[in-house]
Amino acid sequence: MSEWACGCCGRWRVSVELIRGRYCYRLVHRYPERFGGGKNVLGEVSSVGELARLLRRRTPLDLADLREAG
Repeated sequence: MSEWACGCCGRWRVSVELIRGRYCYRLVHRYPERFGGGKNVLGEVSSVGELARLLRRRTPLDLADLREAG
């Protein structure tokens, strides 16, 4: 599974999974440990264009703000 995180704080993450022969992009917001941790799935889409629209709609980010998570 590949994963990208935002360059500013790392709390916004996009993972890519292969499910039944199709790629699924999942947008997740992670909470800091001091607030109990955890994550909130904001959406799942099947194309990069839809991912760009989801990012604009649900986050202050764009595709260019994402970096590969290490």
